[in-house]
Amino acid sequence: MSDARILFGFHAVLSRLRQHAASVQEILIDRDRVDARMKDLLKMAELSGVRTMEVERSRLDGMAGMNGRHQGVIARVVDTPIPYKDIHDILESDLTEPPFFLILDGVEDPHNLGACLRVADAMGVHAVIAPKDRAVGLNATVRKVACGAAETVPFIAVTNLARAIRELKEAGVFVVGTAMIDKNGDAPSNLLNTKLDGPIAIVLGAEGDGLRRLTIENCDALVTIPMFGSVESLNVSVASGICLYEVRRQRQLK
Repeated sequence: MSDARILFGFHAVLSRLRQHAASVQEILIDRDRVDARMKDLLKMAELSGVRTMEVERSRLDGMAGMNGRHQGVIARVVDTPIPYKDIHDILESDLTEPPFFLILDGVEDPHNLGACLRVADAMGVHAVIAPKDRAVGLNATVRKVACGAAETVPFIAVTNLARAIRELKEAGVFVVGTAMIDKNGDAPSNLLNTKLDGPIAIVLGAEGDGLRRLTIENCDALVTIPMFGSVESLNVSVASGICLYEVRRQRQLK
C-alpha cells in the first residue's frame, strides 16, 4: 500500500468520498467555514464513516502549499493499487468496445493534465498515456483539477512514447495526431472528415510546442481541428475535448 497523500478542494474530496470513501483516512476542515457546502461535505463524511477534524486555516495553507487553493478542506487519502500498469493490460482487459486512448506528448501544466483527465473520463477513454520525462505527473494539483477522474481513468506513464505508439499500432490501434502541418509540410486532414470509429488513439502535443517530430513520424494520420473564428490555436484540454467527443460521436453513429 502506498503512503498517505493529500487531496484538497471540494471537488476532489467529494469525488473521492463518492467513489472510494474507504481510501479517505481523515478530512481536515477550516474551523471558521460553516456554510452549506461545508455542511454537505461533513454530512457525506459522516455517512461514509470518515473522521473529520476542525483546524486553523493557517494549517491548511501550510499543507496545500503556496499554489494550493484548498477552499477550507483537505483530505488525507491512501491510493488503492492501480489495476492497469501498462498498455497491454488495457488491451487485454475485457473491453466492451474498441480500445480508446488519449496520448499526451509532453504536457507540463498540471491544470491542463487535470482537465484532460476529466474530459477523458467523460468521453469513456480507456487510458491516458504520457511520457515519464518532460511531462507533469499525477500531483495534487492535477488530481484537484481532475475532480475525481485521476482515480477513474488509468494513467500510464511510459519511458519511450514513440515505442508505446508503435506497440499500439501493432495491436491494431489507429493512431491519430493533431498538428497544423503534416509530415510533408501540407495541411493535415480535417478532424471532422476523418474516420475515427475503430480502435483509436488521439495524440495531442504540449502547450505551445505541439507534437514532437518523432511522435509525428509514428502517427498513422495527422488531423487539424477546423477553426471558424479569429484565434489560431486551442488549449490542449479544449482540443482534447473536441477530438475525444468526435470519436465518441462517430461511435454512436455505428
